[in-house]
Amino acid sequence: MTIPSSRSDTTGSLRSFRYLTGFSFSRPICETARRCALDVRPGARVLEIGCGSGRNFPSLQRVVGPTGRIYGVDISAGMLARARARCKREGWNNVELTRCDAAEYMPPEPFDGILFGLSYNTMPHHRVVLQHSWNILRPGGRIVIMDGKAPPGRMGQIFLPFGVWLMRHTLLGNPFIKPWKHLADLAQDFAMEEFVFGSWYVCWGSKPKCSAASDIGGAREQLAPE
Repeated sequence: MTIPSSRSDTTGSLRSFRYLTGFSFSRPICETARRCALDVRPGARVLEIGCGSGRNFPSLQRVVGPTGRIYGVDISAGMLARARARCKREGWNNVELTRCDAAEYMPPEPFDGILFGLSYNTMPHHRVVLQHSWNILRPGGRIVIMDGKAPPGRMGQIFLPFGVWLMRHTLLGNPFIKPWKHLADLAQDFAMEEFVFGSWYVCWGSKPKCSAASDIGGAREQLAPE
């Protein structure tokens, strides 16, 4: 079963939105928080869901090192073409890219960390994808979600109509979704940090080490058509 994604190959509107909301200003802070939140060591296996053009790969490379491996999943052929070009240009031989619906992705091994970087809110079936991600995460691994949101208080009330307009015209994602609550329902040791007056956040949570080992075969059965 393939569920359509709201993601498109057009990135101009998203780029403008990032600058408008202060993402360029907060990017170094968010990158540092994201690397720390993943809490993985060199040699780790990390997956980015909605990897796009590979903008987060430099940060992930610094985390996993040359002995680690990065997996990227995206539904956009255009985005993945840019990601492959980036990997070739940088000489990264430890990156494996797959074009598919993230809910149907079948990994070759369990992951030490999984990142949603500006992608969770763009997926209409985000809860399905999050649960699937949880299933393929090894016990003790972490899921990290980084995205924008409406800031709290009066500023948020002013921003929300603008966010709805962006959602309808640029496919940036649903501003009413609260991914941090979805992750907190699953995870152990959940935490969250906000930046730029609460308009950007990074949240993360760990899978209990006592959980049953990740069963990739079980994930296949769970997603098989009835």
